[in-house]
Amino acid sequence: MMLKTPVFFVGLLICMPVLAQNQWQPLFNGTDLSGWQPKIRGYEWGEDPASTFTVEDGLLTVSYANYDDFNNQFGHLFYETPYSQYRLRLEYRFTGEQAPGAPAWAFKNSGVMVHSQDPQTMPAAQDFPVSIEVQFLGGLGDGKDRPTANMCSPGTHIVYQGKFTDTHCIPSSAPTFHDDQWVKIDVVVLGDYQISHFVNGVEVMSYGGITTGGGVVSGHRPEMKPEGKVLDAGYISLQSEGHPIQFRNIELLNLEPPAPPEVQ
Repeated sequence: MMLKTPVFFVGLLICMPVLAQNQWQPLFNGTDLSGWQPKIRGYEWGEDPASTFTVEDGLLTVSYANYDDFNNQFGHLFYETPYSQYRLRLEYRFTGEQAPGAPAWAFKNSGVMVHSQDPQTMPAAQDFPVSIEVQFLGGLGDGKDRPTANMCSPGTHIVYQGKFTDTHCIPSSAPTFHDDQWVKIDVVVLGDYQISHFVNGVEVMSYGGITTGGGVVSGHRPEMKPEGKVLDAGYISLQSEGHPIQFRNIELLNLEPPAPPEVQ
């Protein structure tokens, strides 16, 4: 399975500053969570009894202040509208201390999911949505590289560097970010054809051939993860994976071609 060369992609990016002038849509209003709904493992869609997702000082905040123990309550905050072709941009920063009982691998670990399944199809016991994750990582202060904006594939597969792969997480070429500094993320999503990650304006990885299948999802309905089905659209969601994180300036530029006018 080979990834086709996106001959139009460079031209698309060159045109983006013109397109963006009047078409960027804010997904977060800085005041409340209008347009967003949580899905946390162990609870039904729309339930967030510990107030994991809140707005603090104009920032969309993931907090574990009301958790006695994390207890594998992986969560995702879903935007209400599914998309197929778009450019998503946001800023994030890790803050505070990890939730009590959160796994060691989740330290300064979060992300944004694209092409997510409908959260209303997720049973209470499901941990992660079938999706593609743009994974956010922070440095551990140990002098080792820990790049951000990596690709992880819960319940999905991709074609990377021209070859099909079932590797769950693939690191990007991004630098390592320490402390609580803000990091700018851009994700260009073109259906199942190509997804590209940018960090502070620099492209750090690109891949395509998105299909469902594989593992790293539990508690799901089997019919939501058929092997080899093309995945070219879905929901956007922000993770709560055990470490506090904040988001701001969440915006989307819809790249879908306009619908043709109706014939009278």
